[in-house]
Amino acid sequence: MGKKTTIALTVGAAGVAAWAASKVVSKQVPREPKTALQFNETVVLAAHGGSIDAPENTMAAFSKAAEAGVHGFAVDIRLTKDEEIIVFQDEMTDRTTDFSGKVADYTWNELKRVDAGYMFQDENGAYPYRGTGEKILRLQELLEAFPHLFFIIAIKDSPDTYEGSLMPSKLWRLLETTGDQDRVVVTSPFDEQTDRFNLYAQNKVATGAGNEEQMKAYTSFTSQFGHLYRPNADLFTLTDKKGVFSLRTDAFIHFLNGLNIKVYYKGVADSDRVTRLLAAGASGFITDNPSAMMKMVQSSEQ
Repeated sequence: MGKKTTIALTVGAAGVAAWAASKVVSKQVPREPKTALQFNETVVLAAHGGSIDAPENTMAAFSKAAEAGVHGFAVDIRLTKDEEIIVFQDEMTDRTTDFSGKVADYTWNELKRVDAGYMFQDENGAYPYRGTGEKILRLQELLEAFPHLFFIIAIKDSPDTYEGSLMPSKLWRLLETTGDQDRVVVTSPFDEQTDRFNLYAQNKVATGAGNEEQMKAYTSFTSQFGHLYRPNADLFTLTDKKGVFSLRTDAFIHFLNGLNIKVYYKGVADSDRVTRLLAAGASGFITDNPSAMMKMVQSSEQ
């Protein structure tokens, strides 16, 4: 046996020994159950209220989705110049008829005059909601309008911005004031924002995994050191891929479920895939087309 072979075997044995030792001393700790995520059925959430039947992020869209029987909504939030929390997907206001520039450059009094029906086109290419009074909504009024529904609230302002630095504390104060801590999940693509929010919430509110947390979990899972992973979120909202990685394997969903982490999928539009994901352990779906998704879920569960 050559020297290189001997070294390789020694290194390999050391790696196996380290893995075995870590299995002995490390015990996985599942997340504590959160009230907001305790459902006895598959959850269907309308992304931004849905964008098929009405302009997303408007009361028309949220109302139509509620009529379709969804369990709630997945919304993005941003902070205005005068520190009001609004439901708005993009950083720029170009999705309106009236303004351009950053949301944070405008006060709520300015933004509430915006025609929020601008971007929606129906199947005939018409703009049926333009000029009909659809407005940008504050998060508080949306929570008040649907007190029986569940919300995933995503902080979209970067922690590196002034508005982003304020958002975690502003959101916590709002939820504490309205008493909605037990029917929301707070998340962000920036894990730092969720961590900052939790400094105020102290684990009283369910949280979702951001980009870094998702990749940390997936890397741990694929490295055979998944037993060392310590989850920092109660919910993963996944798509088919993140970069070059496929995050929709049955084994990965099972791994997360074993840690008491719920898994919702976004962007699913095929009934066969809905059935497969449910069989794998997915707990819900976030969709632009609430009516169609409700029918697919109901069909899959029959």
